[in-house]
Order: sequence, then structure tokens, then C-alpha cells
Amino acid sequence: MQIDQPETNFSSESNGYSEKSLKQLAAEKKSRKKWLLIQPVSNTCMMVDSGSVSMPLNLIMVATLAGELFDVIFIDERIGDQIPEDFSEFDVVAVTSRTLNASKAYAIGDAALSQGKTVILGGVHPTMVHDEAREHCTSIVYGEIESVWTELAVDILSGKMKPVYRARAFKPMASMTHPDFSHALKSRKAKKYSSRIPILATKGCPVGCNFCTTPTIYGKNYRYREVDLVLNEMRYHQERLGKEKIFLSFMDDNISFRPKYFMELLEGMAKLGVRWNANISMNFLHKPEIAELAGKSGCDLMSIGFESLNPEILKTVHKGSNKLGNYETVVSNLHKNGVAIQGYFMFGFDNDSDESFQMTYDFIMNNKIEFPVFSLVTPFPGTPYFDEMKPRLRHFNWDKYDTYHYMFEPTKISGEKLLENFVKLQKEVYKKRAIMRRMKGKPFNWVWLANYMMHRFTKKLSPEIYL
Repeated sequence: MQIDQPETNFSSESNGYSEKSLKQLAAEKKSRKKWLLIQPVSNTCMMVDSGSVSMPLNLIMVATLAGELFDVIFIDERIGDQIPEDFSEFDVVAVTSRTLNASKAYAIGDAALSQGKTVILGGVHPTMVHDEAREHCTSIVYGEIESVWTELAVDILSGKMKPVYRARAFKPMASMTHPDFSHALKSRKAKKYSSRIPILATKGCPVGCNFCTTPTIYGKNYRYREVDLVLNEMRYHQERLGKEKIFLSFMDDNISFRPKYFMELLEGMAKLGVRWNANISMNFLHKPEIAELAGKSGCDLMSIGFESLNPEILKTVHKGSNKLGNYETVVSNLHKNGVAIQGYFMFGFDNDSDESFQMTYDFIMNNKIEFPVFSLVTPFPGTPYFDEMKPRLRHFNWDKYDTYHYMFEPTKISGEKLLENFVKLQKEVYKKRAIMRRMKGKPFNWVWLANYMMHRFTKKLSPEIYL
């Protein structure tokens, strides 16, 4: 299989059209074209798309933009919406994809193409390996759609599509349209969505971990919305739901990269009465004032990529924001302010050994990490780490690129021993007595339920599942 880095294929964002003239062009058409937007389910056997799932904010943004000019039908296969076999009523079929559901997205694209439809593929995987993805669609949206929307919309209206839409520059986030959640909530199965409302304050991450897709999708620049715009969106959801205490989940890759901005945002949130969680890097969490303000602003959980307790591994993956000497301080600061921790830990690096698993277990138990999440190292296509590891990868079956399948054999531990330790660690951490030890004194909430579900799940694990 040939997997190449995307070629440079820049396009002008506006193509000579302003938003006003674009709407005029759409109005001149005798009828509005009809879009079908699809969020496919993944084929993995692991707990990726099970239970309640988050509303897909990126696809909702596509629906919001398209809905101004076109008729839009929104389908989320993860909550049980059915994808039609007959696409005859649609002009455009647009599918979002990440690597673990790429084969599903490709199958949908192939079916729609065979019926003569304009097919657009977007999302992480088509951006990272767009040469491969182009075989299954009319056009690829490279990176974020907001920065190429005007040109894309003009071409759809005129019926002259380009193979790739890629922006010369990203739009400022202040100019981005407010997402319309009604597209997702129209589904009869919308109750299967998580009660946490996805929201976005920033895009990009300059840290540059070599296994991360973010620099390709959003660049290494760090963009952010004005604090007032973010707070206004929160107020909109409070009014929509008729209550002050709403639950938000930030979709940002690194919301705390600019401490001044982050703290200004938290100060504003503290006045709203919302509850929230976020993915966050460890850059500044060792400072007690940040954890204190996070607690006051309504943070109930932070997701932190500890990744490893081995300093050599952190150097290998360029995880410069992680300082081992700060790990316990970060945890202590958050816990003192009532913030729970979802801690991510990766295994399968070349420097991993039997000791890696014991150190991780000790750290989790001693620091009472509420919700540990374990994954196997997965070099995603298009990243520097994938290029480095490609000769050693066991396969290119995208369905198994879910961070829970064994991709390559480390140099210091056999694959068999790696998986044996990986299963054992999960079973030990999620034993009932281990859960009670980690969660003792913690408020009874959804994190307890998540631990109970993981207890049931891990009891059934075996090394063979990860092959």
C-alpha cells in the first residue's frame, strides 16, 4: 500500500466571491441542492462508539455552514441512524472520517459515487492520506472546512469540483459561524448523545508531539476565539436548555497553552455556574493558582496525557510539556480543588519494559487517578512517527488503528509480554478493591459509573483481543 504525505495543493479561500455574493449565487439557482452529512460508526471491537457519544461538533459546523445555502440531512450512525442505500434524493454526500472508521467512510463514498453523486470526504484521515482517500470521493476537504467554505460552496453550486480543497491560510476563529446544534438534535435517537455539550475555544497546538495529527489539521499556530464569544455561546446553551447548570466539554487540543487567555476564560466561566471538562496539557498545571481557578470555574474533570512514567519515552515522542517531576504536583493541585483526572497512559514504545507497567500502576494508585485510560502506541498515517515506524508496522488495516491494537514489537519487550502486561494492568487497576482505593472520598457521580463499566469490561479482556 502506498501511503504518501499530502502534496501541497493550496486554493484561494474566496475564489473571488464574498459571502454576500455567494448567497446571491445560491438564490439564482432554481432549487436548493440537497446534502447528506454522515458521521459513520467505527468497526473496532473496543468501547470506542459504545454507550452515549459526544455530538460531533466538526460535522455540526459543516451542517451549519451548508444549511445557509443548501437543504441538509444529518445522519450519525453511532447513535443508530441508518445510512440509506439509495442516495438518489441527494446531490452531495459528505462524510467525515478518522482512521479507525476510514474503511466505512470509503464504502459509503464508493456507493454514492456509483450512483453519480458528488462525494466529499473530510476529517483527520482524508487530510492525512488524501491520495488514498481521493480514490473514494469527488473531493477532499484538507483540514478545517471553515477556511475553504466559500470556494467549496461556489464550486458545488456551479458543478465544477476540484479534487482537493486546502486553504492558504486559516480563518480567524472570531469570524467563524456559531454552530447550530438543531441539525444533530433533530434525530429521533438524539437522546443517545452525551449530556455534555461540545464547545470550542481554541485550535491548534504548538507542542509538536511526533505521534499527533493536530499540526497537520490545524497547523502549529494557536488560534483562539475572543473570550466573550465563548461565554456568549455558553449563555446560548443555558437559554436553550432553560437552566444555568449545564455540562460542557471542550474539544480543544490544548486549551491551556496561553495561560493568560485560559485564566481570563475561567474567570468568566466562574460567573456562569456551568460545569465543564477538557483535554489539557501539563504546561502550567503545576501552578496552584490555575488549578484553583479551574475548580472555581466549574471544572469537574481534566483529561491529561501523562503518556508514560519513563523520561526516555517522553523525549522520544517530543512530549516536552510533560515534566515527570511535576506529575504528582499537578495531581495534588487538581484534587485539592475538587477536579477529577482522566489520565491517559500509552504502552508499546521501544523503551518500555516490565518496569513501565509497575511504575504506572504505582503512580495511578498512589495518586488516586479517578479514571485511568490505557492505550497501545499507534503510529497514525501522515505523522512523523508513522513515517519512522512504517517498516515495522504489522499491518495497515485501518479498522484496527483505534489505539487498542498491537501495531509493532518494541525492542525491549516481546509483543507477547507487552500484551500480557497490558491486560494485567487494566484488570488490576479496575478491580473492585482498586476502584474503592482510588475513589475513596470522591463525590458519587458519573466517574464512579465509568469505573464500574470498566470493571466489567476489563474482566473479559485477553491478549488476543489486541492482535
